[in-house]
Amino acid sequence: MTLGAFGLLFLAAVLMAVANLLIKQGILQAGGFAFSVAGLLHLLQQPMLLAGSSLTGVAAILWFRILATQKLSTCYPLFVSLTYSLITVGAVYFLQEKMSPQKLLGLAVIVVGITAVARG
Repeated sequence: MTLGAFGLLFLAAVLMAVANLLIKQGILQAGGFAFSVAGLLHLLQQPMLLAGSSLTGVAAILWFRILATQKLSTCYPLFVSLTYSLITVGAVYFLQEKMSPQKLLGLAVIVVGITAVARG
């Protein structure tokens, strides 16, 4: 994987992580989500949810380009692990979620795995 391809993949992972954080915040601001038409309509009025959904679309377009030019066996594990790591750190920082020692150890293992996959 070239540096440019990795940069594009990293950007897609960042956009997807930010999108998930925005969607979560939008759901929280809506007071949750009731599985009904009224609940969905209320949720769709949340600007953060709409922004997060839009970023998901942008990340998907970048992902299509990555899939068109890179090996799936390399790019998918990188994308998922980067996204997971970024979402976890963002949830701790922006949503005040707790970081347990087990979660921290898991993130460290993921970072080692990202490095191994990126070099392979």
